[in-house]
Amino acid sequence: MPEQPLTSRGTATYQRILDAATEEFAQHGIAGARIERIVTAARTNKAQLYGYFGDKERLFDAIFLSSLERITNVVPIDADDLADWAVRLYDEYLRRPDLIRLATWTRLERRPAGHLVETHQHYDDRKLTAIAEAQAAGRVRAGDPFDLMALVIAMSMAWSPVSNVYAASNQEPDDVHDQRRALLRDCVRRATVPRDQDQPDR
Repeated sequence: MPEQPLTSRGTATYQRILDAATEEFAQHGIAGARIERIVTAARTNKAQLYGYFGDKERLFDAIFLSSLERITNVVPIDADDLADWAVRLYDEYLRRPDLIRLATWTRLERRPAGHLVETHQHYDDRKLTAIAEAQAAGRVRAGDPFDLMALVIAMSMAWSPVSNVYAASNQEPDDVHDQRRALLRDCVRRATVPRDQDQPDR
């Protein structure tokens, strides 16, 4: 059973491993990641890494599930303003493109179809409940809440590292990002508000 660090020094090593492994997995995927590179970057050794995480697969699990928690906590859903949620997701992908790359490797190497993780309810249920409540109140268009959530997330990823057209960077000018945010906000609003409310802004 993997152990948890008990000292401040151990906690610092644990975090260095997570940071180094996040970069390694995001760049090379699960199969391509190398423990040797991770322990070198983390300034530790294999015994310490295996003691904390067990093996490479469980190390990836720890990193990937942590990335899902980050998205959930840092960018909480607002079902009454799904357009704003999409824009906030866009901004998070700019800050942490590695999080999207981890999800892409998971899809490619582990789960080519269906939900991205077996424990998807843990990450989705609150979002789906919020969307369903907004639908019941007439603030979000009718439809399967999961499909609406998936649509909004996909639209937020239009310029992310998973795009097969163009991947945005935080090095681009602010006005470029502002134009995309405005377009994304408008398109998500039109796609998710009830049809009788979908009128052009005047």
